[in-house]
Amino acid sequence: MRNPGPLPESLGLRFAVADALNAGATPGRLRRSDLDAPFHAVRVRPIASDLSDFDPFTRQVTERRIQAYHYAPRLRADQVLSHESAVAVLGGPLPLVFTPRSDTDGAPPDPMDGQHLDVHVSTIGDGPLVRAKGVRGHRAAPDATTVSRVRDFMIVSPATSWAQLAHLRLPDLVALGDYYCRQWRPGPGRPDVGRAPLTTIDQLRSTIASFRWSGIRRLREAVELVREDSWSPRESQLRCHLVLAGLPEPLLNHDVYEDGRFLGCVDLAYPDRKIAIEYHGVLHSGQYAADVERIAGLRAAGWIVIEVTSALFAHPEQIIARVRAALRA
Repeated sequence: MRNPGPLPESLGLRFAVADALNAGATPGRLRRSDLDAPFHAVRVRPIASDLSDFDPFTRQVTERRIQAYHYAPRLRADQVLSHESAVAVLGGPLPLVFTPRSDTDGAPPDPMDGQHLDVHVSTIGDGPLVRAKGVRGHRAAPDATTVSRVRDFMIVSPATSWAQLAHLRLPDLVALGDYYCRQWRPGPGRPDVGRAPLTTIDQLRSTIASFRWSGIRRLREAVELVREDSWSPRESQLRCHLVLAGLPEPLLNHDVYEDGRFLGCVDLAYPDRKIAIEYHGVLHSGQYAADVERIAGLRAAGWIVIEVTSALFAHPEQIIARVRAALRA
């Protein structure tokens, strides 16, 4: 079989079949094996990607984002990517969704492959909802929905997507709000100083006040817990666990100096008590060595450092007990 002929130069990596036909491609060309068809009436030029080094959260969000991009050529003028799909396009943190399993196989559930997670599409106004395999259609009120352009398609704005996800657990909802509202402040080694946040706490408040959202009580509780200085969803969730347990709220990403010398940036800190809480995710050798030296320097300067591994993170009651004991010491 001959190699497939070239496609019109105006087509990108992914495109609607109708656009390709209008640009001069033939139906036969669009059926060739060098193009994938992730959704009806959409074609994609395959690109090799290796996500094996990503942690499960990053991998699943990335897979969600790829699926959202694949569906985008099908969006009508009154439709936008929304809910979890909009969050994924913006790189925001989402809780893992696991593959269902039978009760008899004994194996722990695995994070679901992104190709089997629904793409979320909202129709703004009274137009027909999307009814397609792999897509979950929603209706959005025009007066409660703001939108943003990403590349050549539309998504709901960060504030709107946050309000749409009131079904998340409170710590997950706060972590998403923290991600959207992060202020990129100056400090030793800090990246992207002065970069604009995706939205603000005031904008979140304004958005949830503009409409009777499903889960409005949780949104109102969550917005009061959103902060501007969290650098990761784990930091956000740790802070939530401590505050909801009645402990004082720690500072986030606090720069520690001793006699004018910078010792390091602490994930969560009670500076007046010299207590630091450090979360350790999946560490590579270089990062591990740097963290060991930083924590040793803090302890030498009289700080109590509570280290939280991914295993300990699964038991927030133990973390709370350790922090409470340190505060009482």
